[in-house]
Amino acid sequence: MSTYRFSRRTFLRGVGVTMALPWFESLNVWGDEVRGSEPASEAPVRLAVLFSGNGFHSREWWAKGSGATMELGQVLTPLAEHRRKMLFIRGLYNEQALKGNIHSSQTGNLLSGAPLASGGEIRSGTSVDQVLAQRYGNSTKVPSLVLGCEKSNPAVHKNYSMLYSSHISWSSPTTPTPLEIYPALAFDRLFKDEVQRGDKSVLDAVLDDASSLRRRISRSDQSKLDEYLHSVRDVEQRIEGAGRKGELQGWRPTLQKPNMPRPADGIPQDIAEHMRLMADILVLGFQTDATRISTLKLNNDHSALRFPNLGVDYMIHHLLSHSDTPDWLKVNQFFTEQVAYIARRLDAIQEGPRTLLDNSMILFCSSMLTGTHDARQLPTVLVGGGGGRIQGGRILDYSGKPERQMCRLYLSMMDKMNVRLPKFGDAASPLEEV
Repeated sequence: MSTYRFSRRTFLRGVGVTMALPWFESLNVWGDEVRGSEPASEAPVRLAVLFSGNGFHSREWWAKGSGATMELGQVLTPLAEHRRKMLFIRGLYNEQALKGNIHSSQTGNLLSGAPLASGGEIRSGTSVDQVLAQRYGNSTKVPSLVLGCEKSNPAVHKNYSMLYSSHISWSSPTTPTPLEIYPALAFDRLFKDEVQRGDKSVLDAVLDDASSLRRRISRSDQSKLDEYLHSVRDVEQRIEGAGRKGELQGWRPTLQKPNMPRPADGIPQDIAEHMRLMADILVLGFQTDATRISTLKLNNDHSALRFPNLGVDYMIHHLLSHSDTPDWLKVNQFFTEQVAYIARRLDAIQEGPRTLLDNSMILFCSSMLTGTHDARQLPTVLVGGGGGRIQGGRILDYSGKPERQMCRLYLSMMDKMNVRLPKFGDAASPLEEV
């Protein structure tokens, strides 16, 4: 089949709907010039940051060895299948997190390295994801997808605003990026021109355009298109079902039947379903190139989530983090499983010679190593190839080294996305080993 050439990004369109397409070998999706008879288009690099509050089990966050034989502590065992595409980074820290108090003053600057204002005032720094979103904002429908699974907390804790504990993404030093915790609204933001509940699905709106496109692409791309449309339909149906189950986690009806209509597209009652929906929406955002930047805050620091799905419903996440119990390990692994699931989904999507995981960077982190508020080094794992620029299967140890700022990692990650700054936060040079 001859290459069908596009002069701009490719979308499927319908009434009130714009749906970006995934990378196709036979389409010049990103608007690159064609060299000869072959498109020069190359899949872009994507960044996802997944945050887990309150740290991890003190004895089970570790890695040894390299490559496919790398040994992992029990917190990280869900990532074993991705060892060859993973960097375990030890010893990085955020100097500003050692100042002030605990939780809020450790989290609000995790992605910026900026000093935080106390006394209830809100001042942090623009986070690395938003620096990149400002660079790529004109290239995608959604400059950044900022997702969460727990509501923001507006209270004050130990003289610092709890908004710091509730947000890792900051559009400016005084503006936390709006956090979307409703799967339906996050889905609408990717695909609908107006964020409102429609009378028909996204797919129904674009089927005519999809059928026309299908006739103009190669057979392998037709299979990819069918797989992608099936994924969109699956998420739509699950969101519709999840919306009927309930509202915020922890809410329990006091009547046999509700005495008022239940919102049709609320937050899933089941935290496992909530996280999985958000993970699938993140994957769809990357797969369609509707966005190249996403943060997924699995919970707040100082979190109040409970985990009845794990049989751990007797204590909130924050209190569990203060002791290394088997249940705490079980919760840690549940969070790591979300990262592994996203990596698995991305790795199954082929983009030319590489997979979507090879073209992405997934940063999994927390603002403290353990639930005892130890921020002298930060738990840091990077999964993905960064567009072929990151060699996985390695452990990088910066313990005891003088230049071990977490912001050096951010400079390295920005470099993989062709954004080069002389300084970011408290760092003036990238980590050359990344």
